[in-house]
Order: sequence, then structure tokens, then C-alpha cells
Amino acid sequence: MDVERPRILITNDDGIHAEGIIALEEAVRELGEVYVVAPVSEQSGAAHSLTLGRPLRIRQVDERHWTVDGTPTDCVTLALNRILPPEERPHICVSGINHGANLGDDATYSGTVAGALEATILGVPGLAFSLVANRDQNFTESIKVARSVTQKALAEGIPEGTLLNVNIPKGLPKGIRITKQGFKTARPVISEHIDPRGKLYYWIGEERVGFRAEGGTDFEAIDEGYVSVTPMRSDLTDHGAIEELGGWNSDSF
Repeated sequence: MDVERPRILITNDDGIHAEGIIALEEAVRELGEVYVVAPVSEQSGAAHSLTLGRPLRIRQVDERHWTVDGTPTDCVTLALNRILPPEERPHICVSGINHGANLGDDATYSGTVAGALEATILGVPGLAFSLVANRDQNFTESIKVARSVTQKALAEGIPEGTLLNVNIPKGLPKGIRITKQGFKTARPVISEHIDPRGKLYYWIGEERVGFRAEGGTDFEAIDEGYVSVTPMRSDLTDHGAIEELGGWNSDSF
């Protein structure tokens, strides 16, 4: 009897033509049947945004590739509910490989992480991959890591409702560490300019100082040369604060 090959959905936030998504497809192609549904253009910083104020357009590139003129969340939502038939529902969704880190607080801004998160919310395990290098990006080692982590997730599974945020250091990793989300130390940098018509415009950036060394964080794993694998969930509840704020409970205002 033939064993069903896993179906793998790929998305990203750098766009369908980005080097990272091409590398990710190369990484997982041998592991199953691959489908790619990705933004037609870069959506970095889109976070978990869903386009509600305008219509979306899907373009089929070939038998296994589609573009959407929207966010990574749009891509995954349309892939699972419109593009792919129910009998071809993916067994896993992999997002990336992002061109740059998605560590600590920055994961909340990340369209790459959001693509994996949306899949998880819709019942498909999600993995998000990012290469921690802003320049001279070489995806050779990232391909190996993405293939290994995806293969392990397919074989052993991951906890229901959990996505894995995987950050890969530049160069040859020493190994893998399961980590918690860290916190960066940074300040916003807002640059003001004047356009050719004399109107002001702004670029938002930041100056990063470092991170909180709390032990076991994603920042520390990367700083030490390890791949960071951080389990995340859509549940944003601060469970520790529920008891602390218990005195706020009341039957009247």
C-alpha cells in the first residue's frame, strides 16, 4: 500500500520571488508535496494583519505556486479555505526563510511568524524560519536546518496549537536550543525628511542596544551560535496576572 506523502504549504513575508522562500522550497521539496502561496510583494512588518478593507486577487503562477496581493495571513487563509481543495489540505505550513531575525519582541511584528501562526489557528502545524543576517545572506546552512526541523516536526509532531519560531544564526550553527522569547533593549529612531513637493515624510527605525540576559532566551541562543526554536501560541493571556488582578472582579461598577 502506498504511504501518503506529507503535503507542505509554504508562505513568507518577503514575497514570492525572495531568495529565502526559494531556499525553503529547496529545503522541504524532498519531504513531501509542496504548495507555495506567498505575497506578490514584500510584506515585512505586516504582523498578523488580515486584509478587510479591499478585495484580494489570487494569481496562479503554475501548478504548485500562487501569489496573493495581500499579507502572509491572507495567503494562508486563502490557501486553506479557497486555493487548495479539502482533500489536499496540508499536513504542515512552513514560513520563511525570512531575510533577517525574528527574535524576542520583534516576533510580534513579523509577517513570517504570522503566516505560521495563522496556519496553527486554522489547525495546521506552523513553523517559521528566519536567518539572523541583515547583509551577505547565505542560506546554505539555513536550508539544512529548515529541512531537519520540518522533517522532525512531520515525524514526531508538535503540541496542538503551538507554532515553532526558528531563528538560525549566520554561519555554521553549533546545534539547536529550545528557548523562550527574549526582550530586546532598543529605542525608536524616527527620521524626518521632505519630499520633492515640500511635504514631510518619516522613516521608522530603531537603535538596538542589546537584550536582557535572562537565561534560555532566543537572543542568547543566537548570540552563542545555536539555532533558537521558540514554541509560541496565539493565546496572549498573561496567566500569572489573573490571580494578581483577582480583586478587580465585581458584580457591579
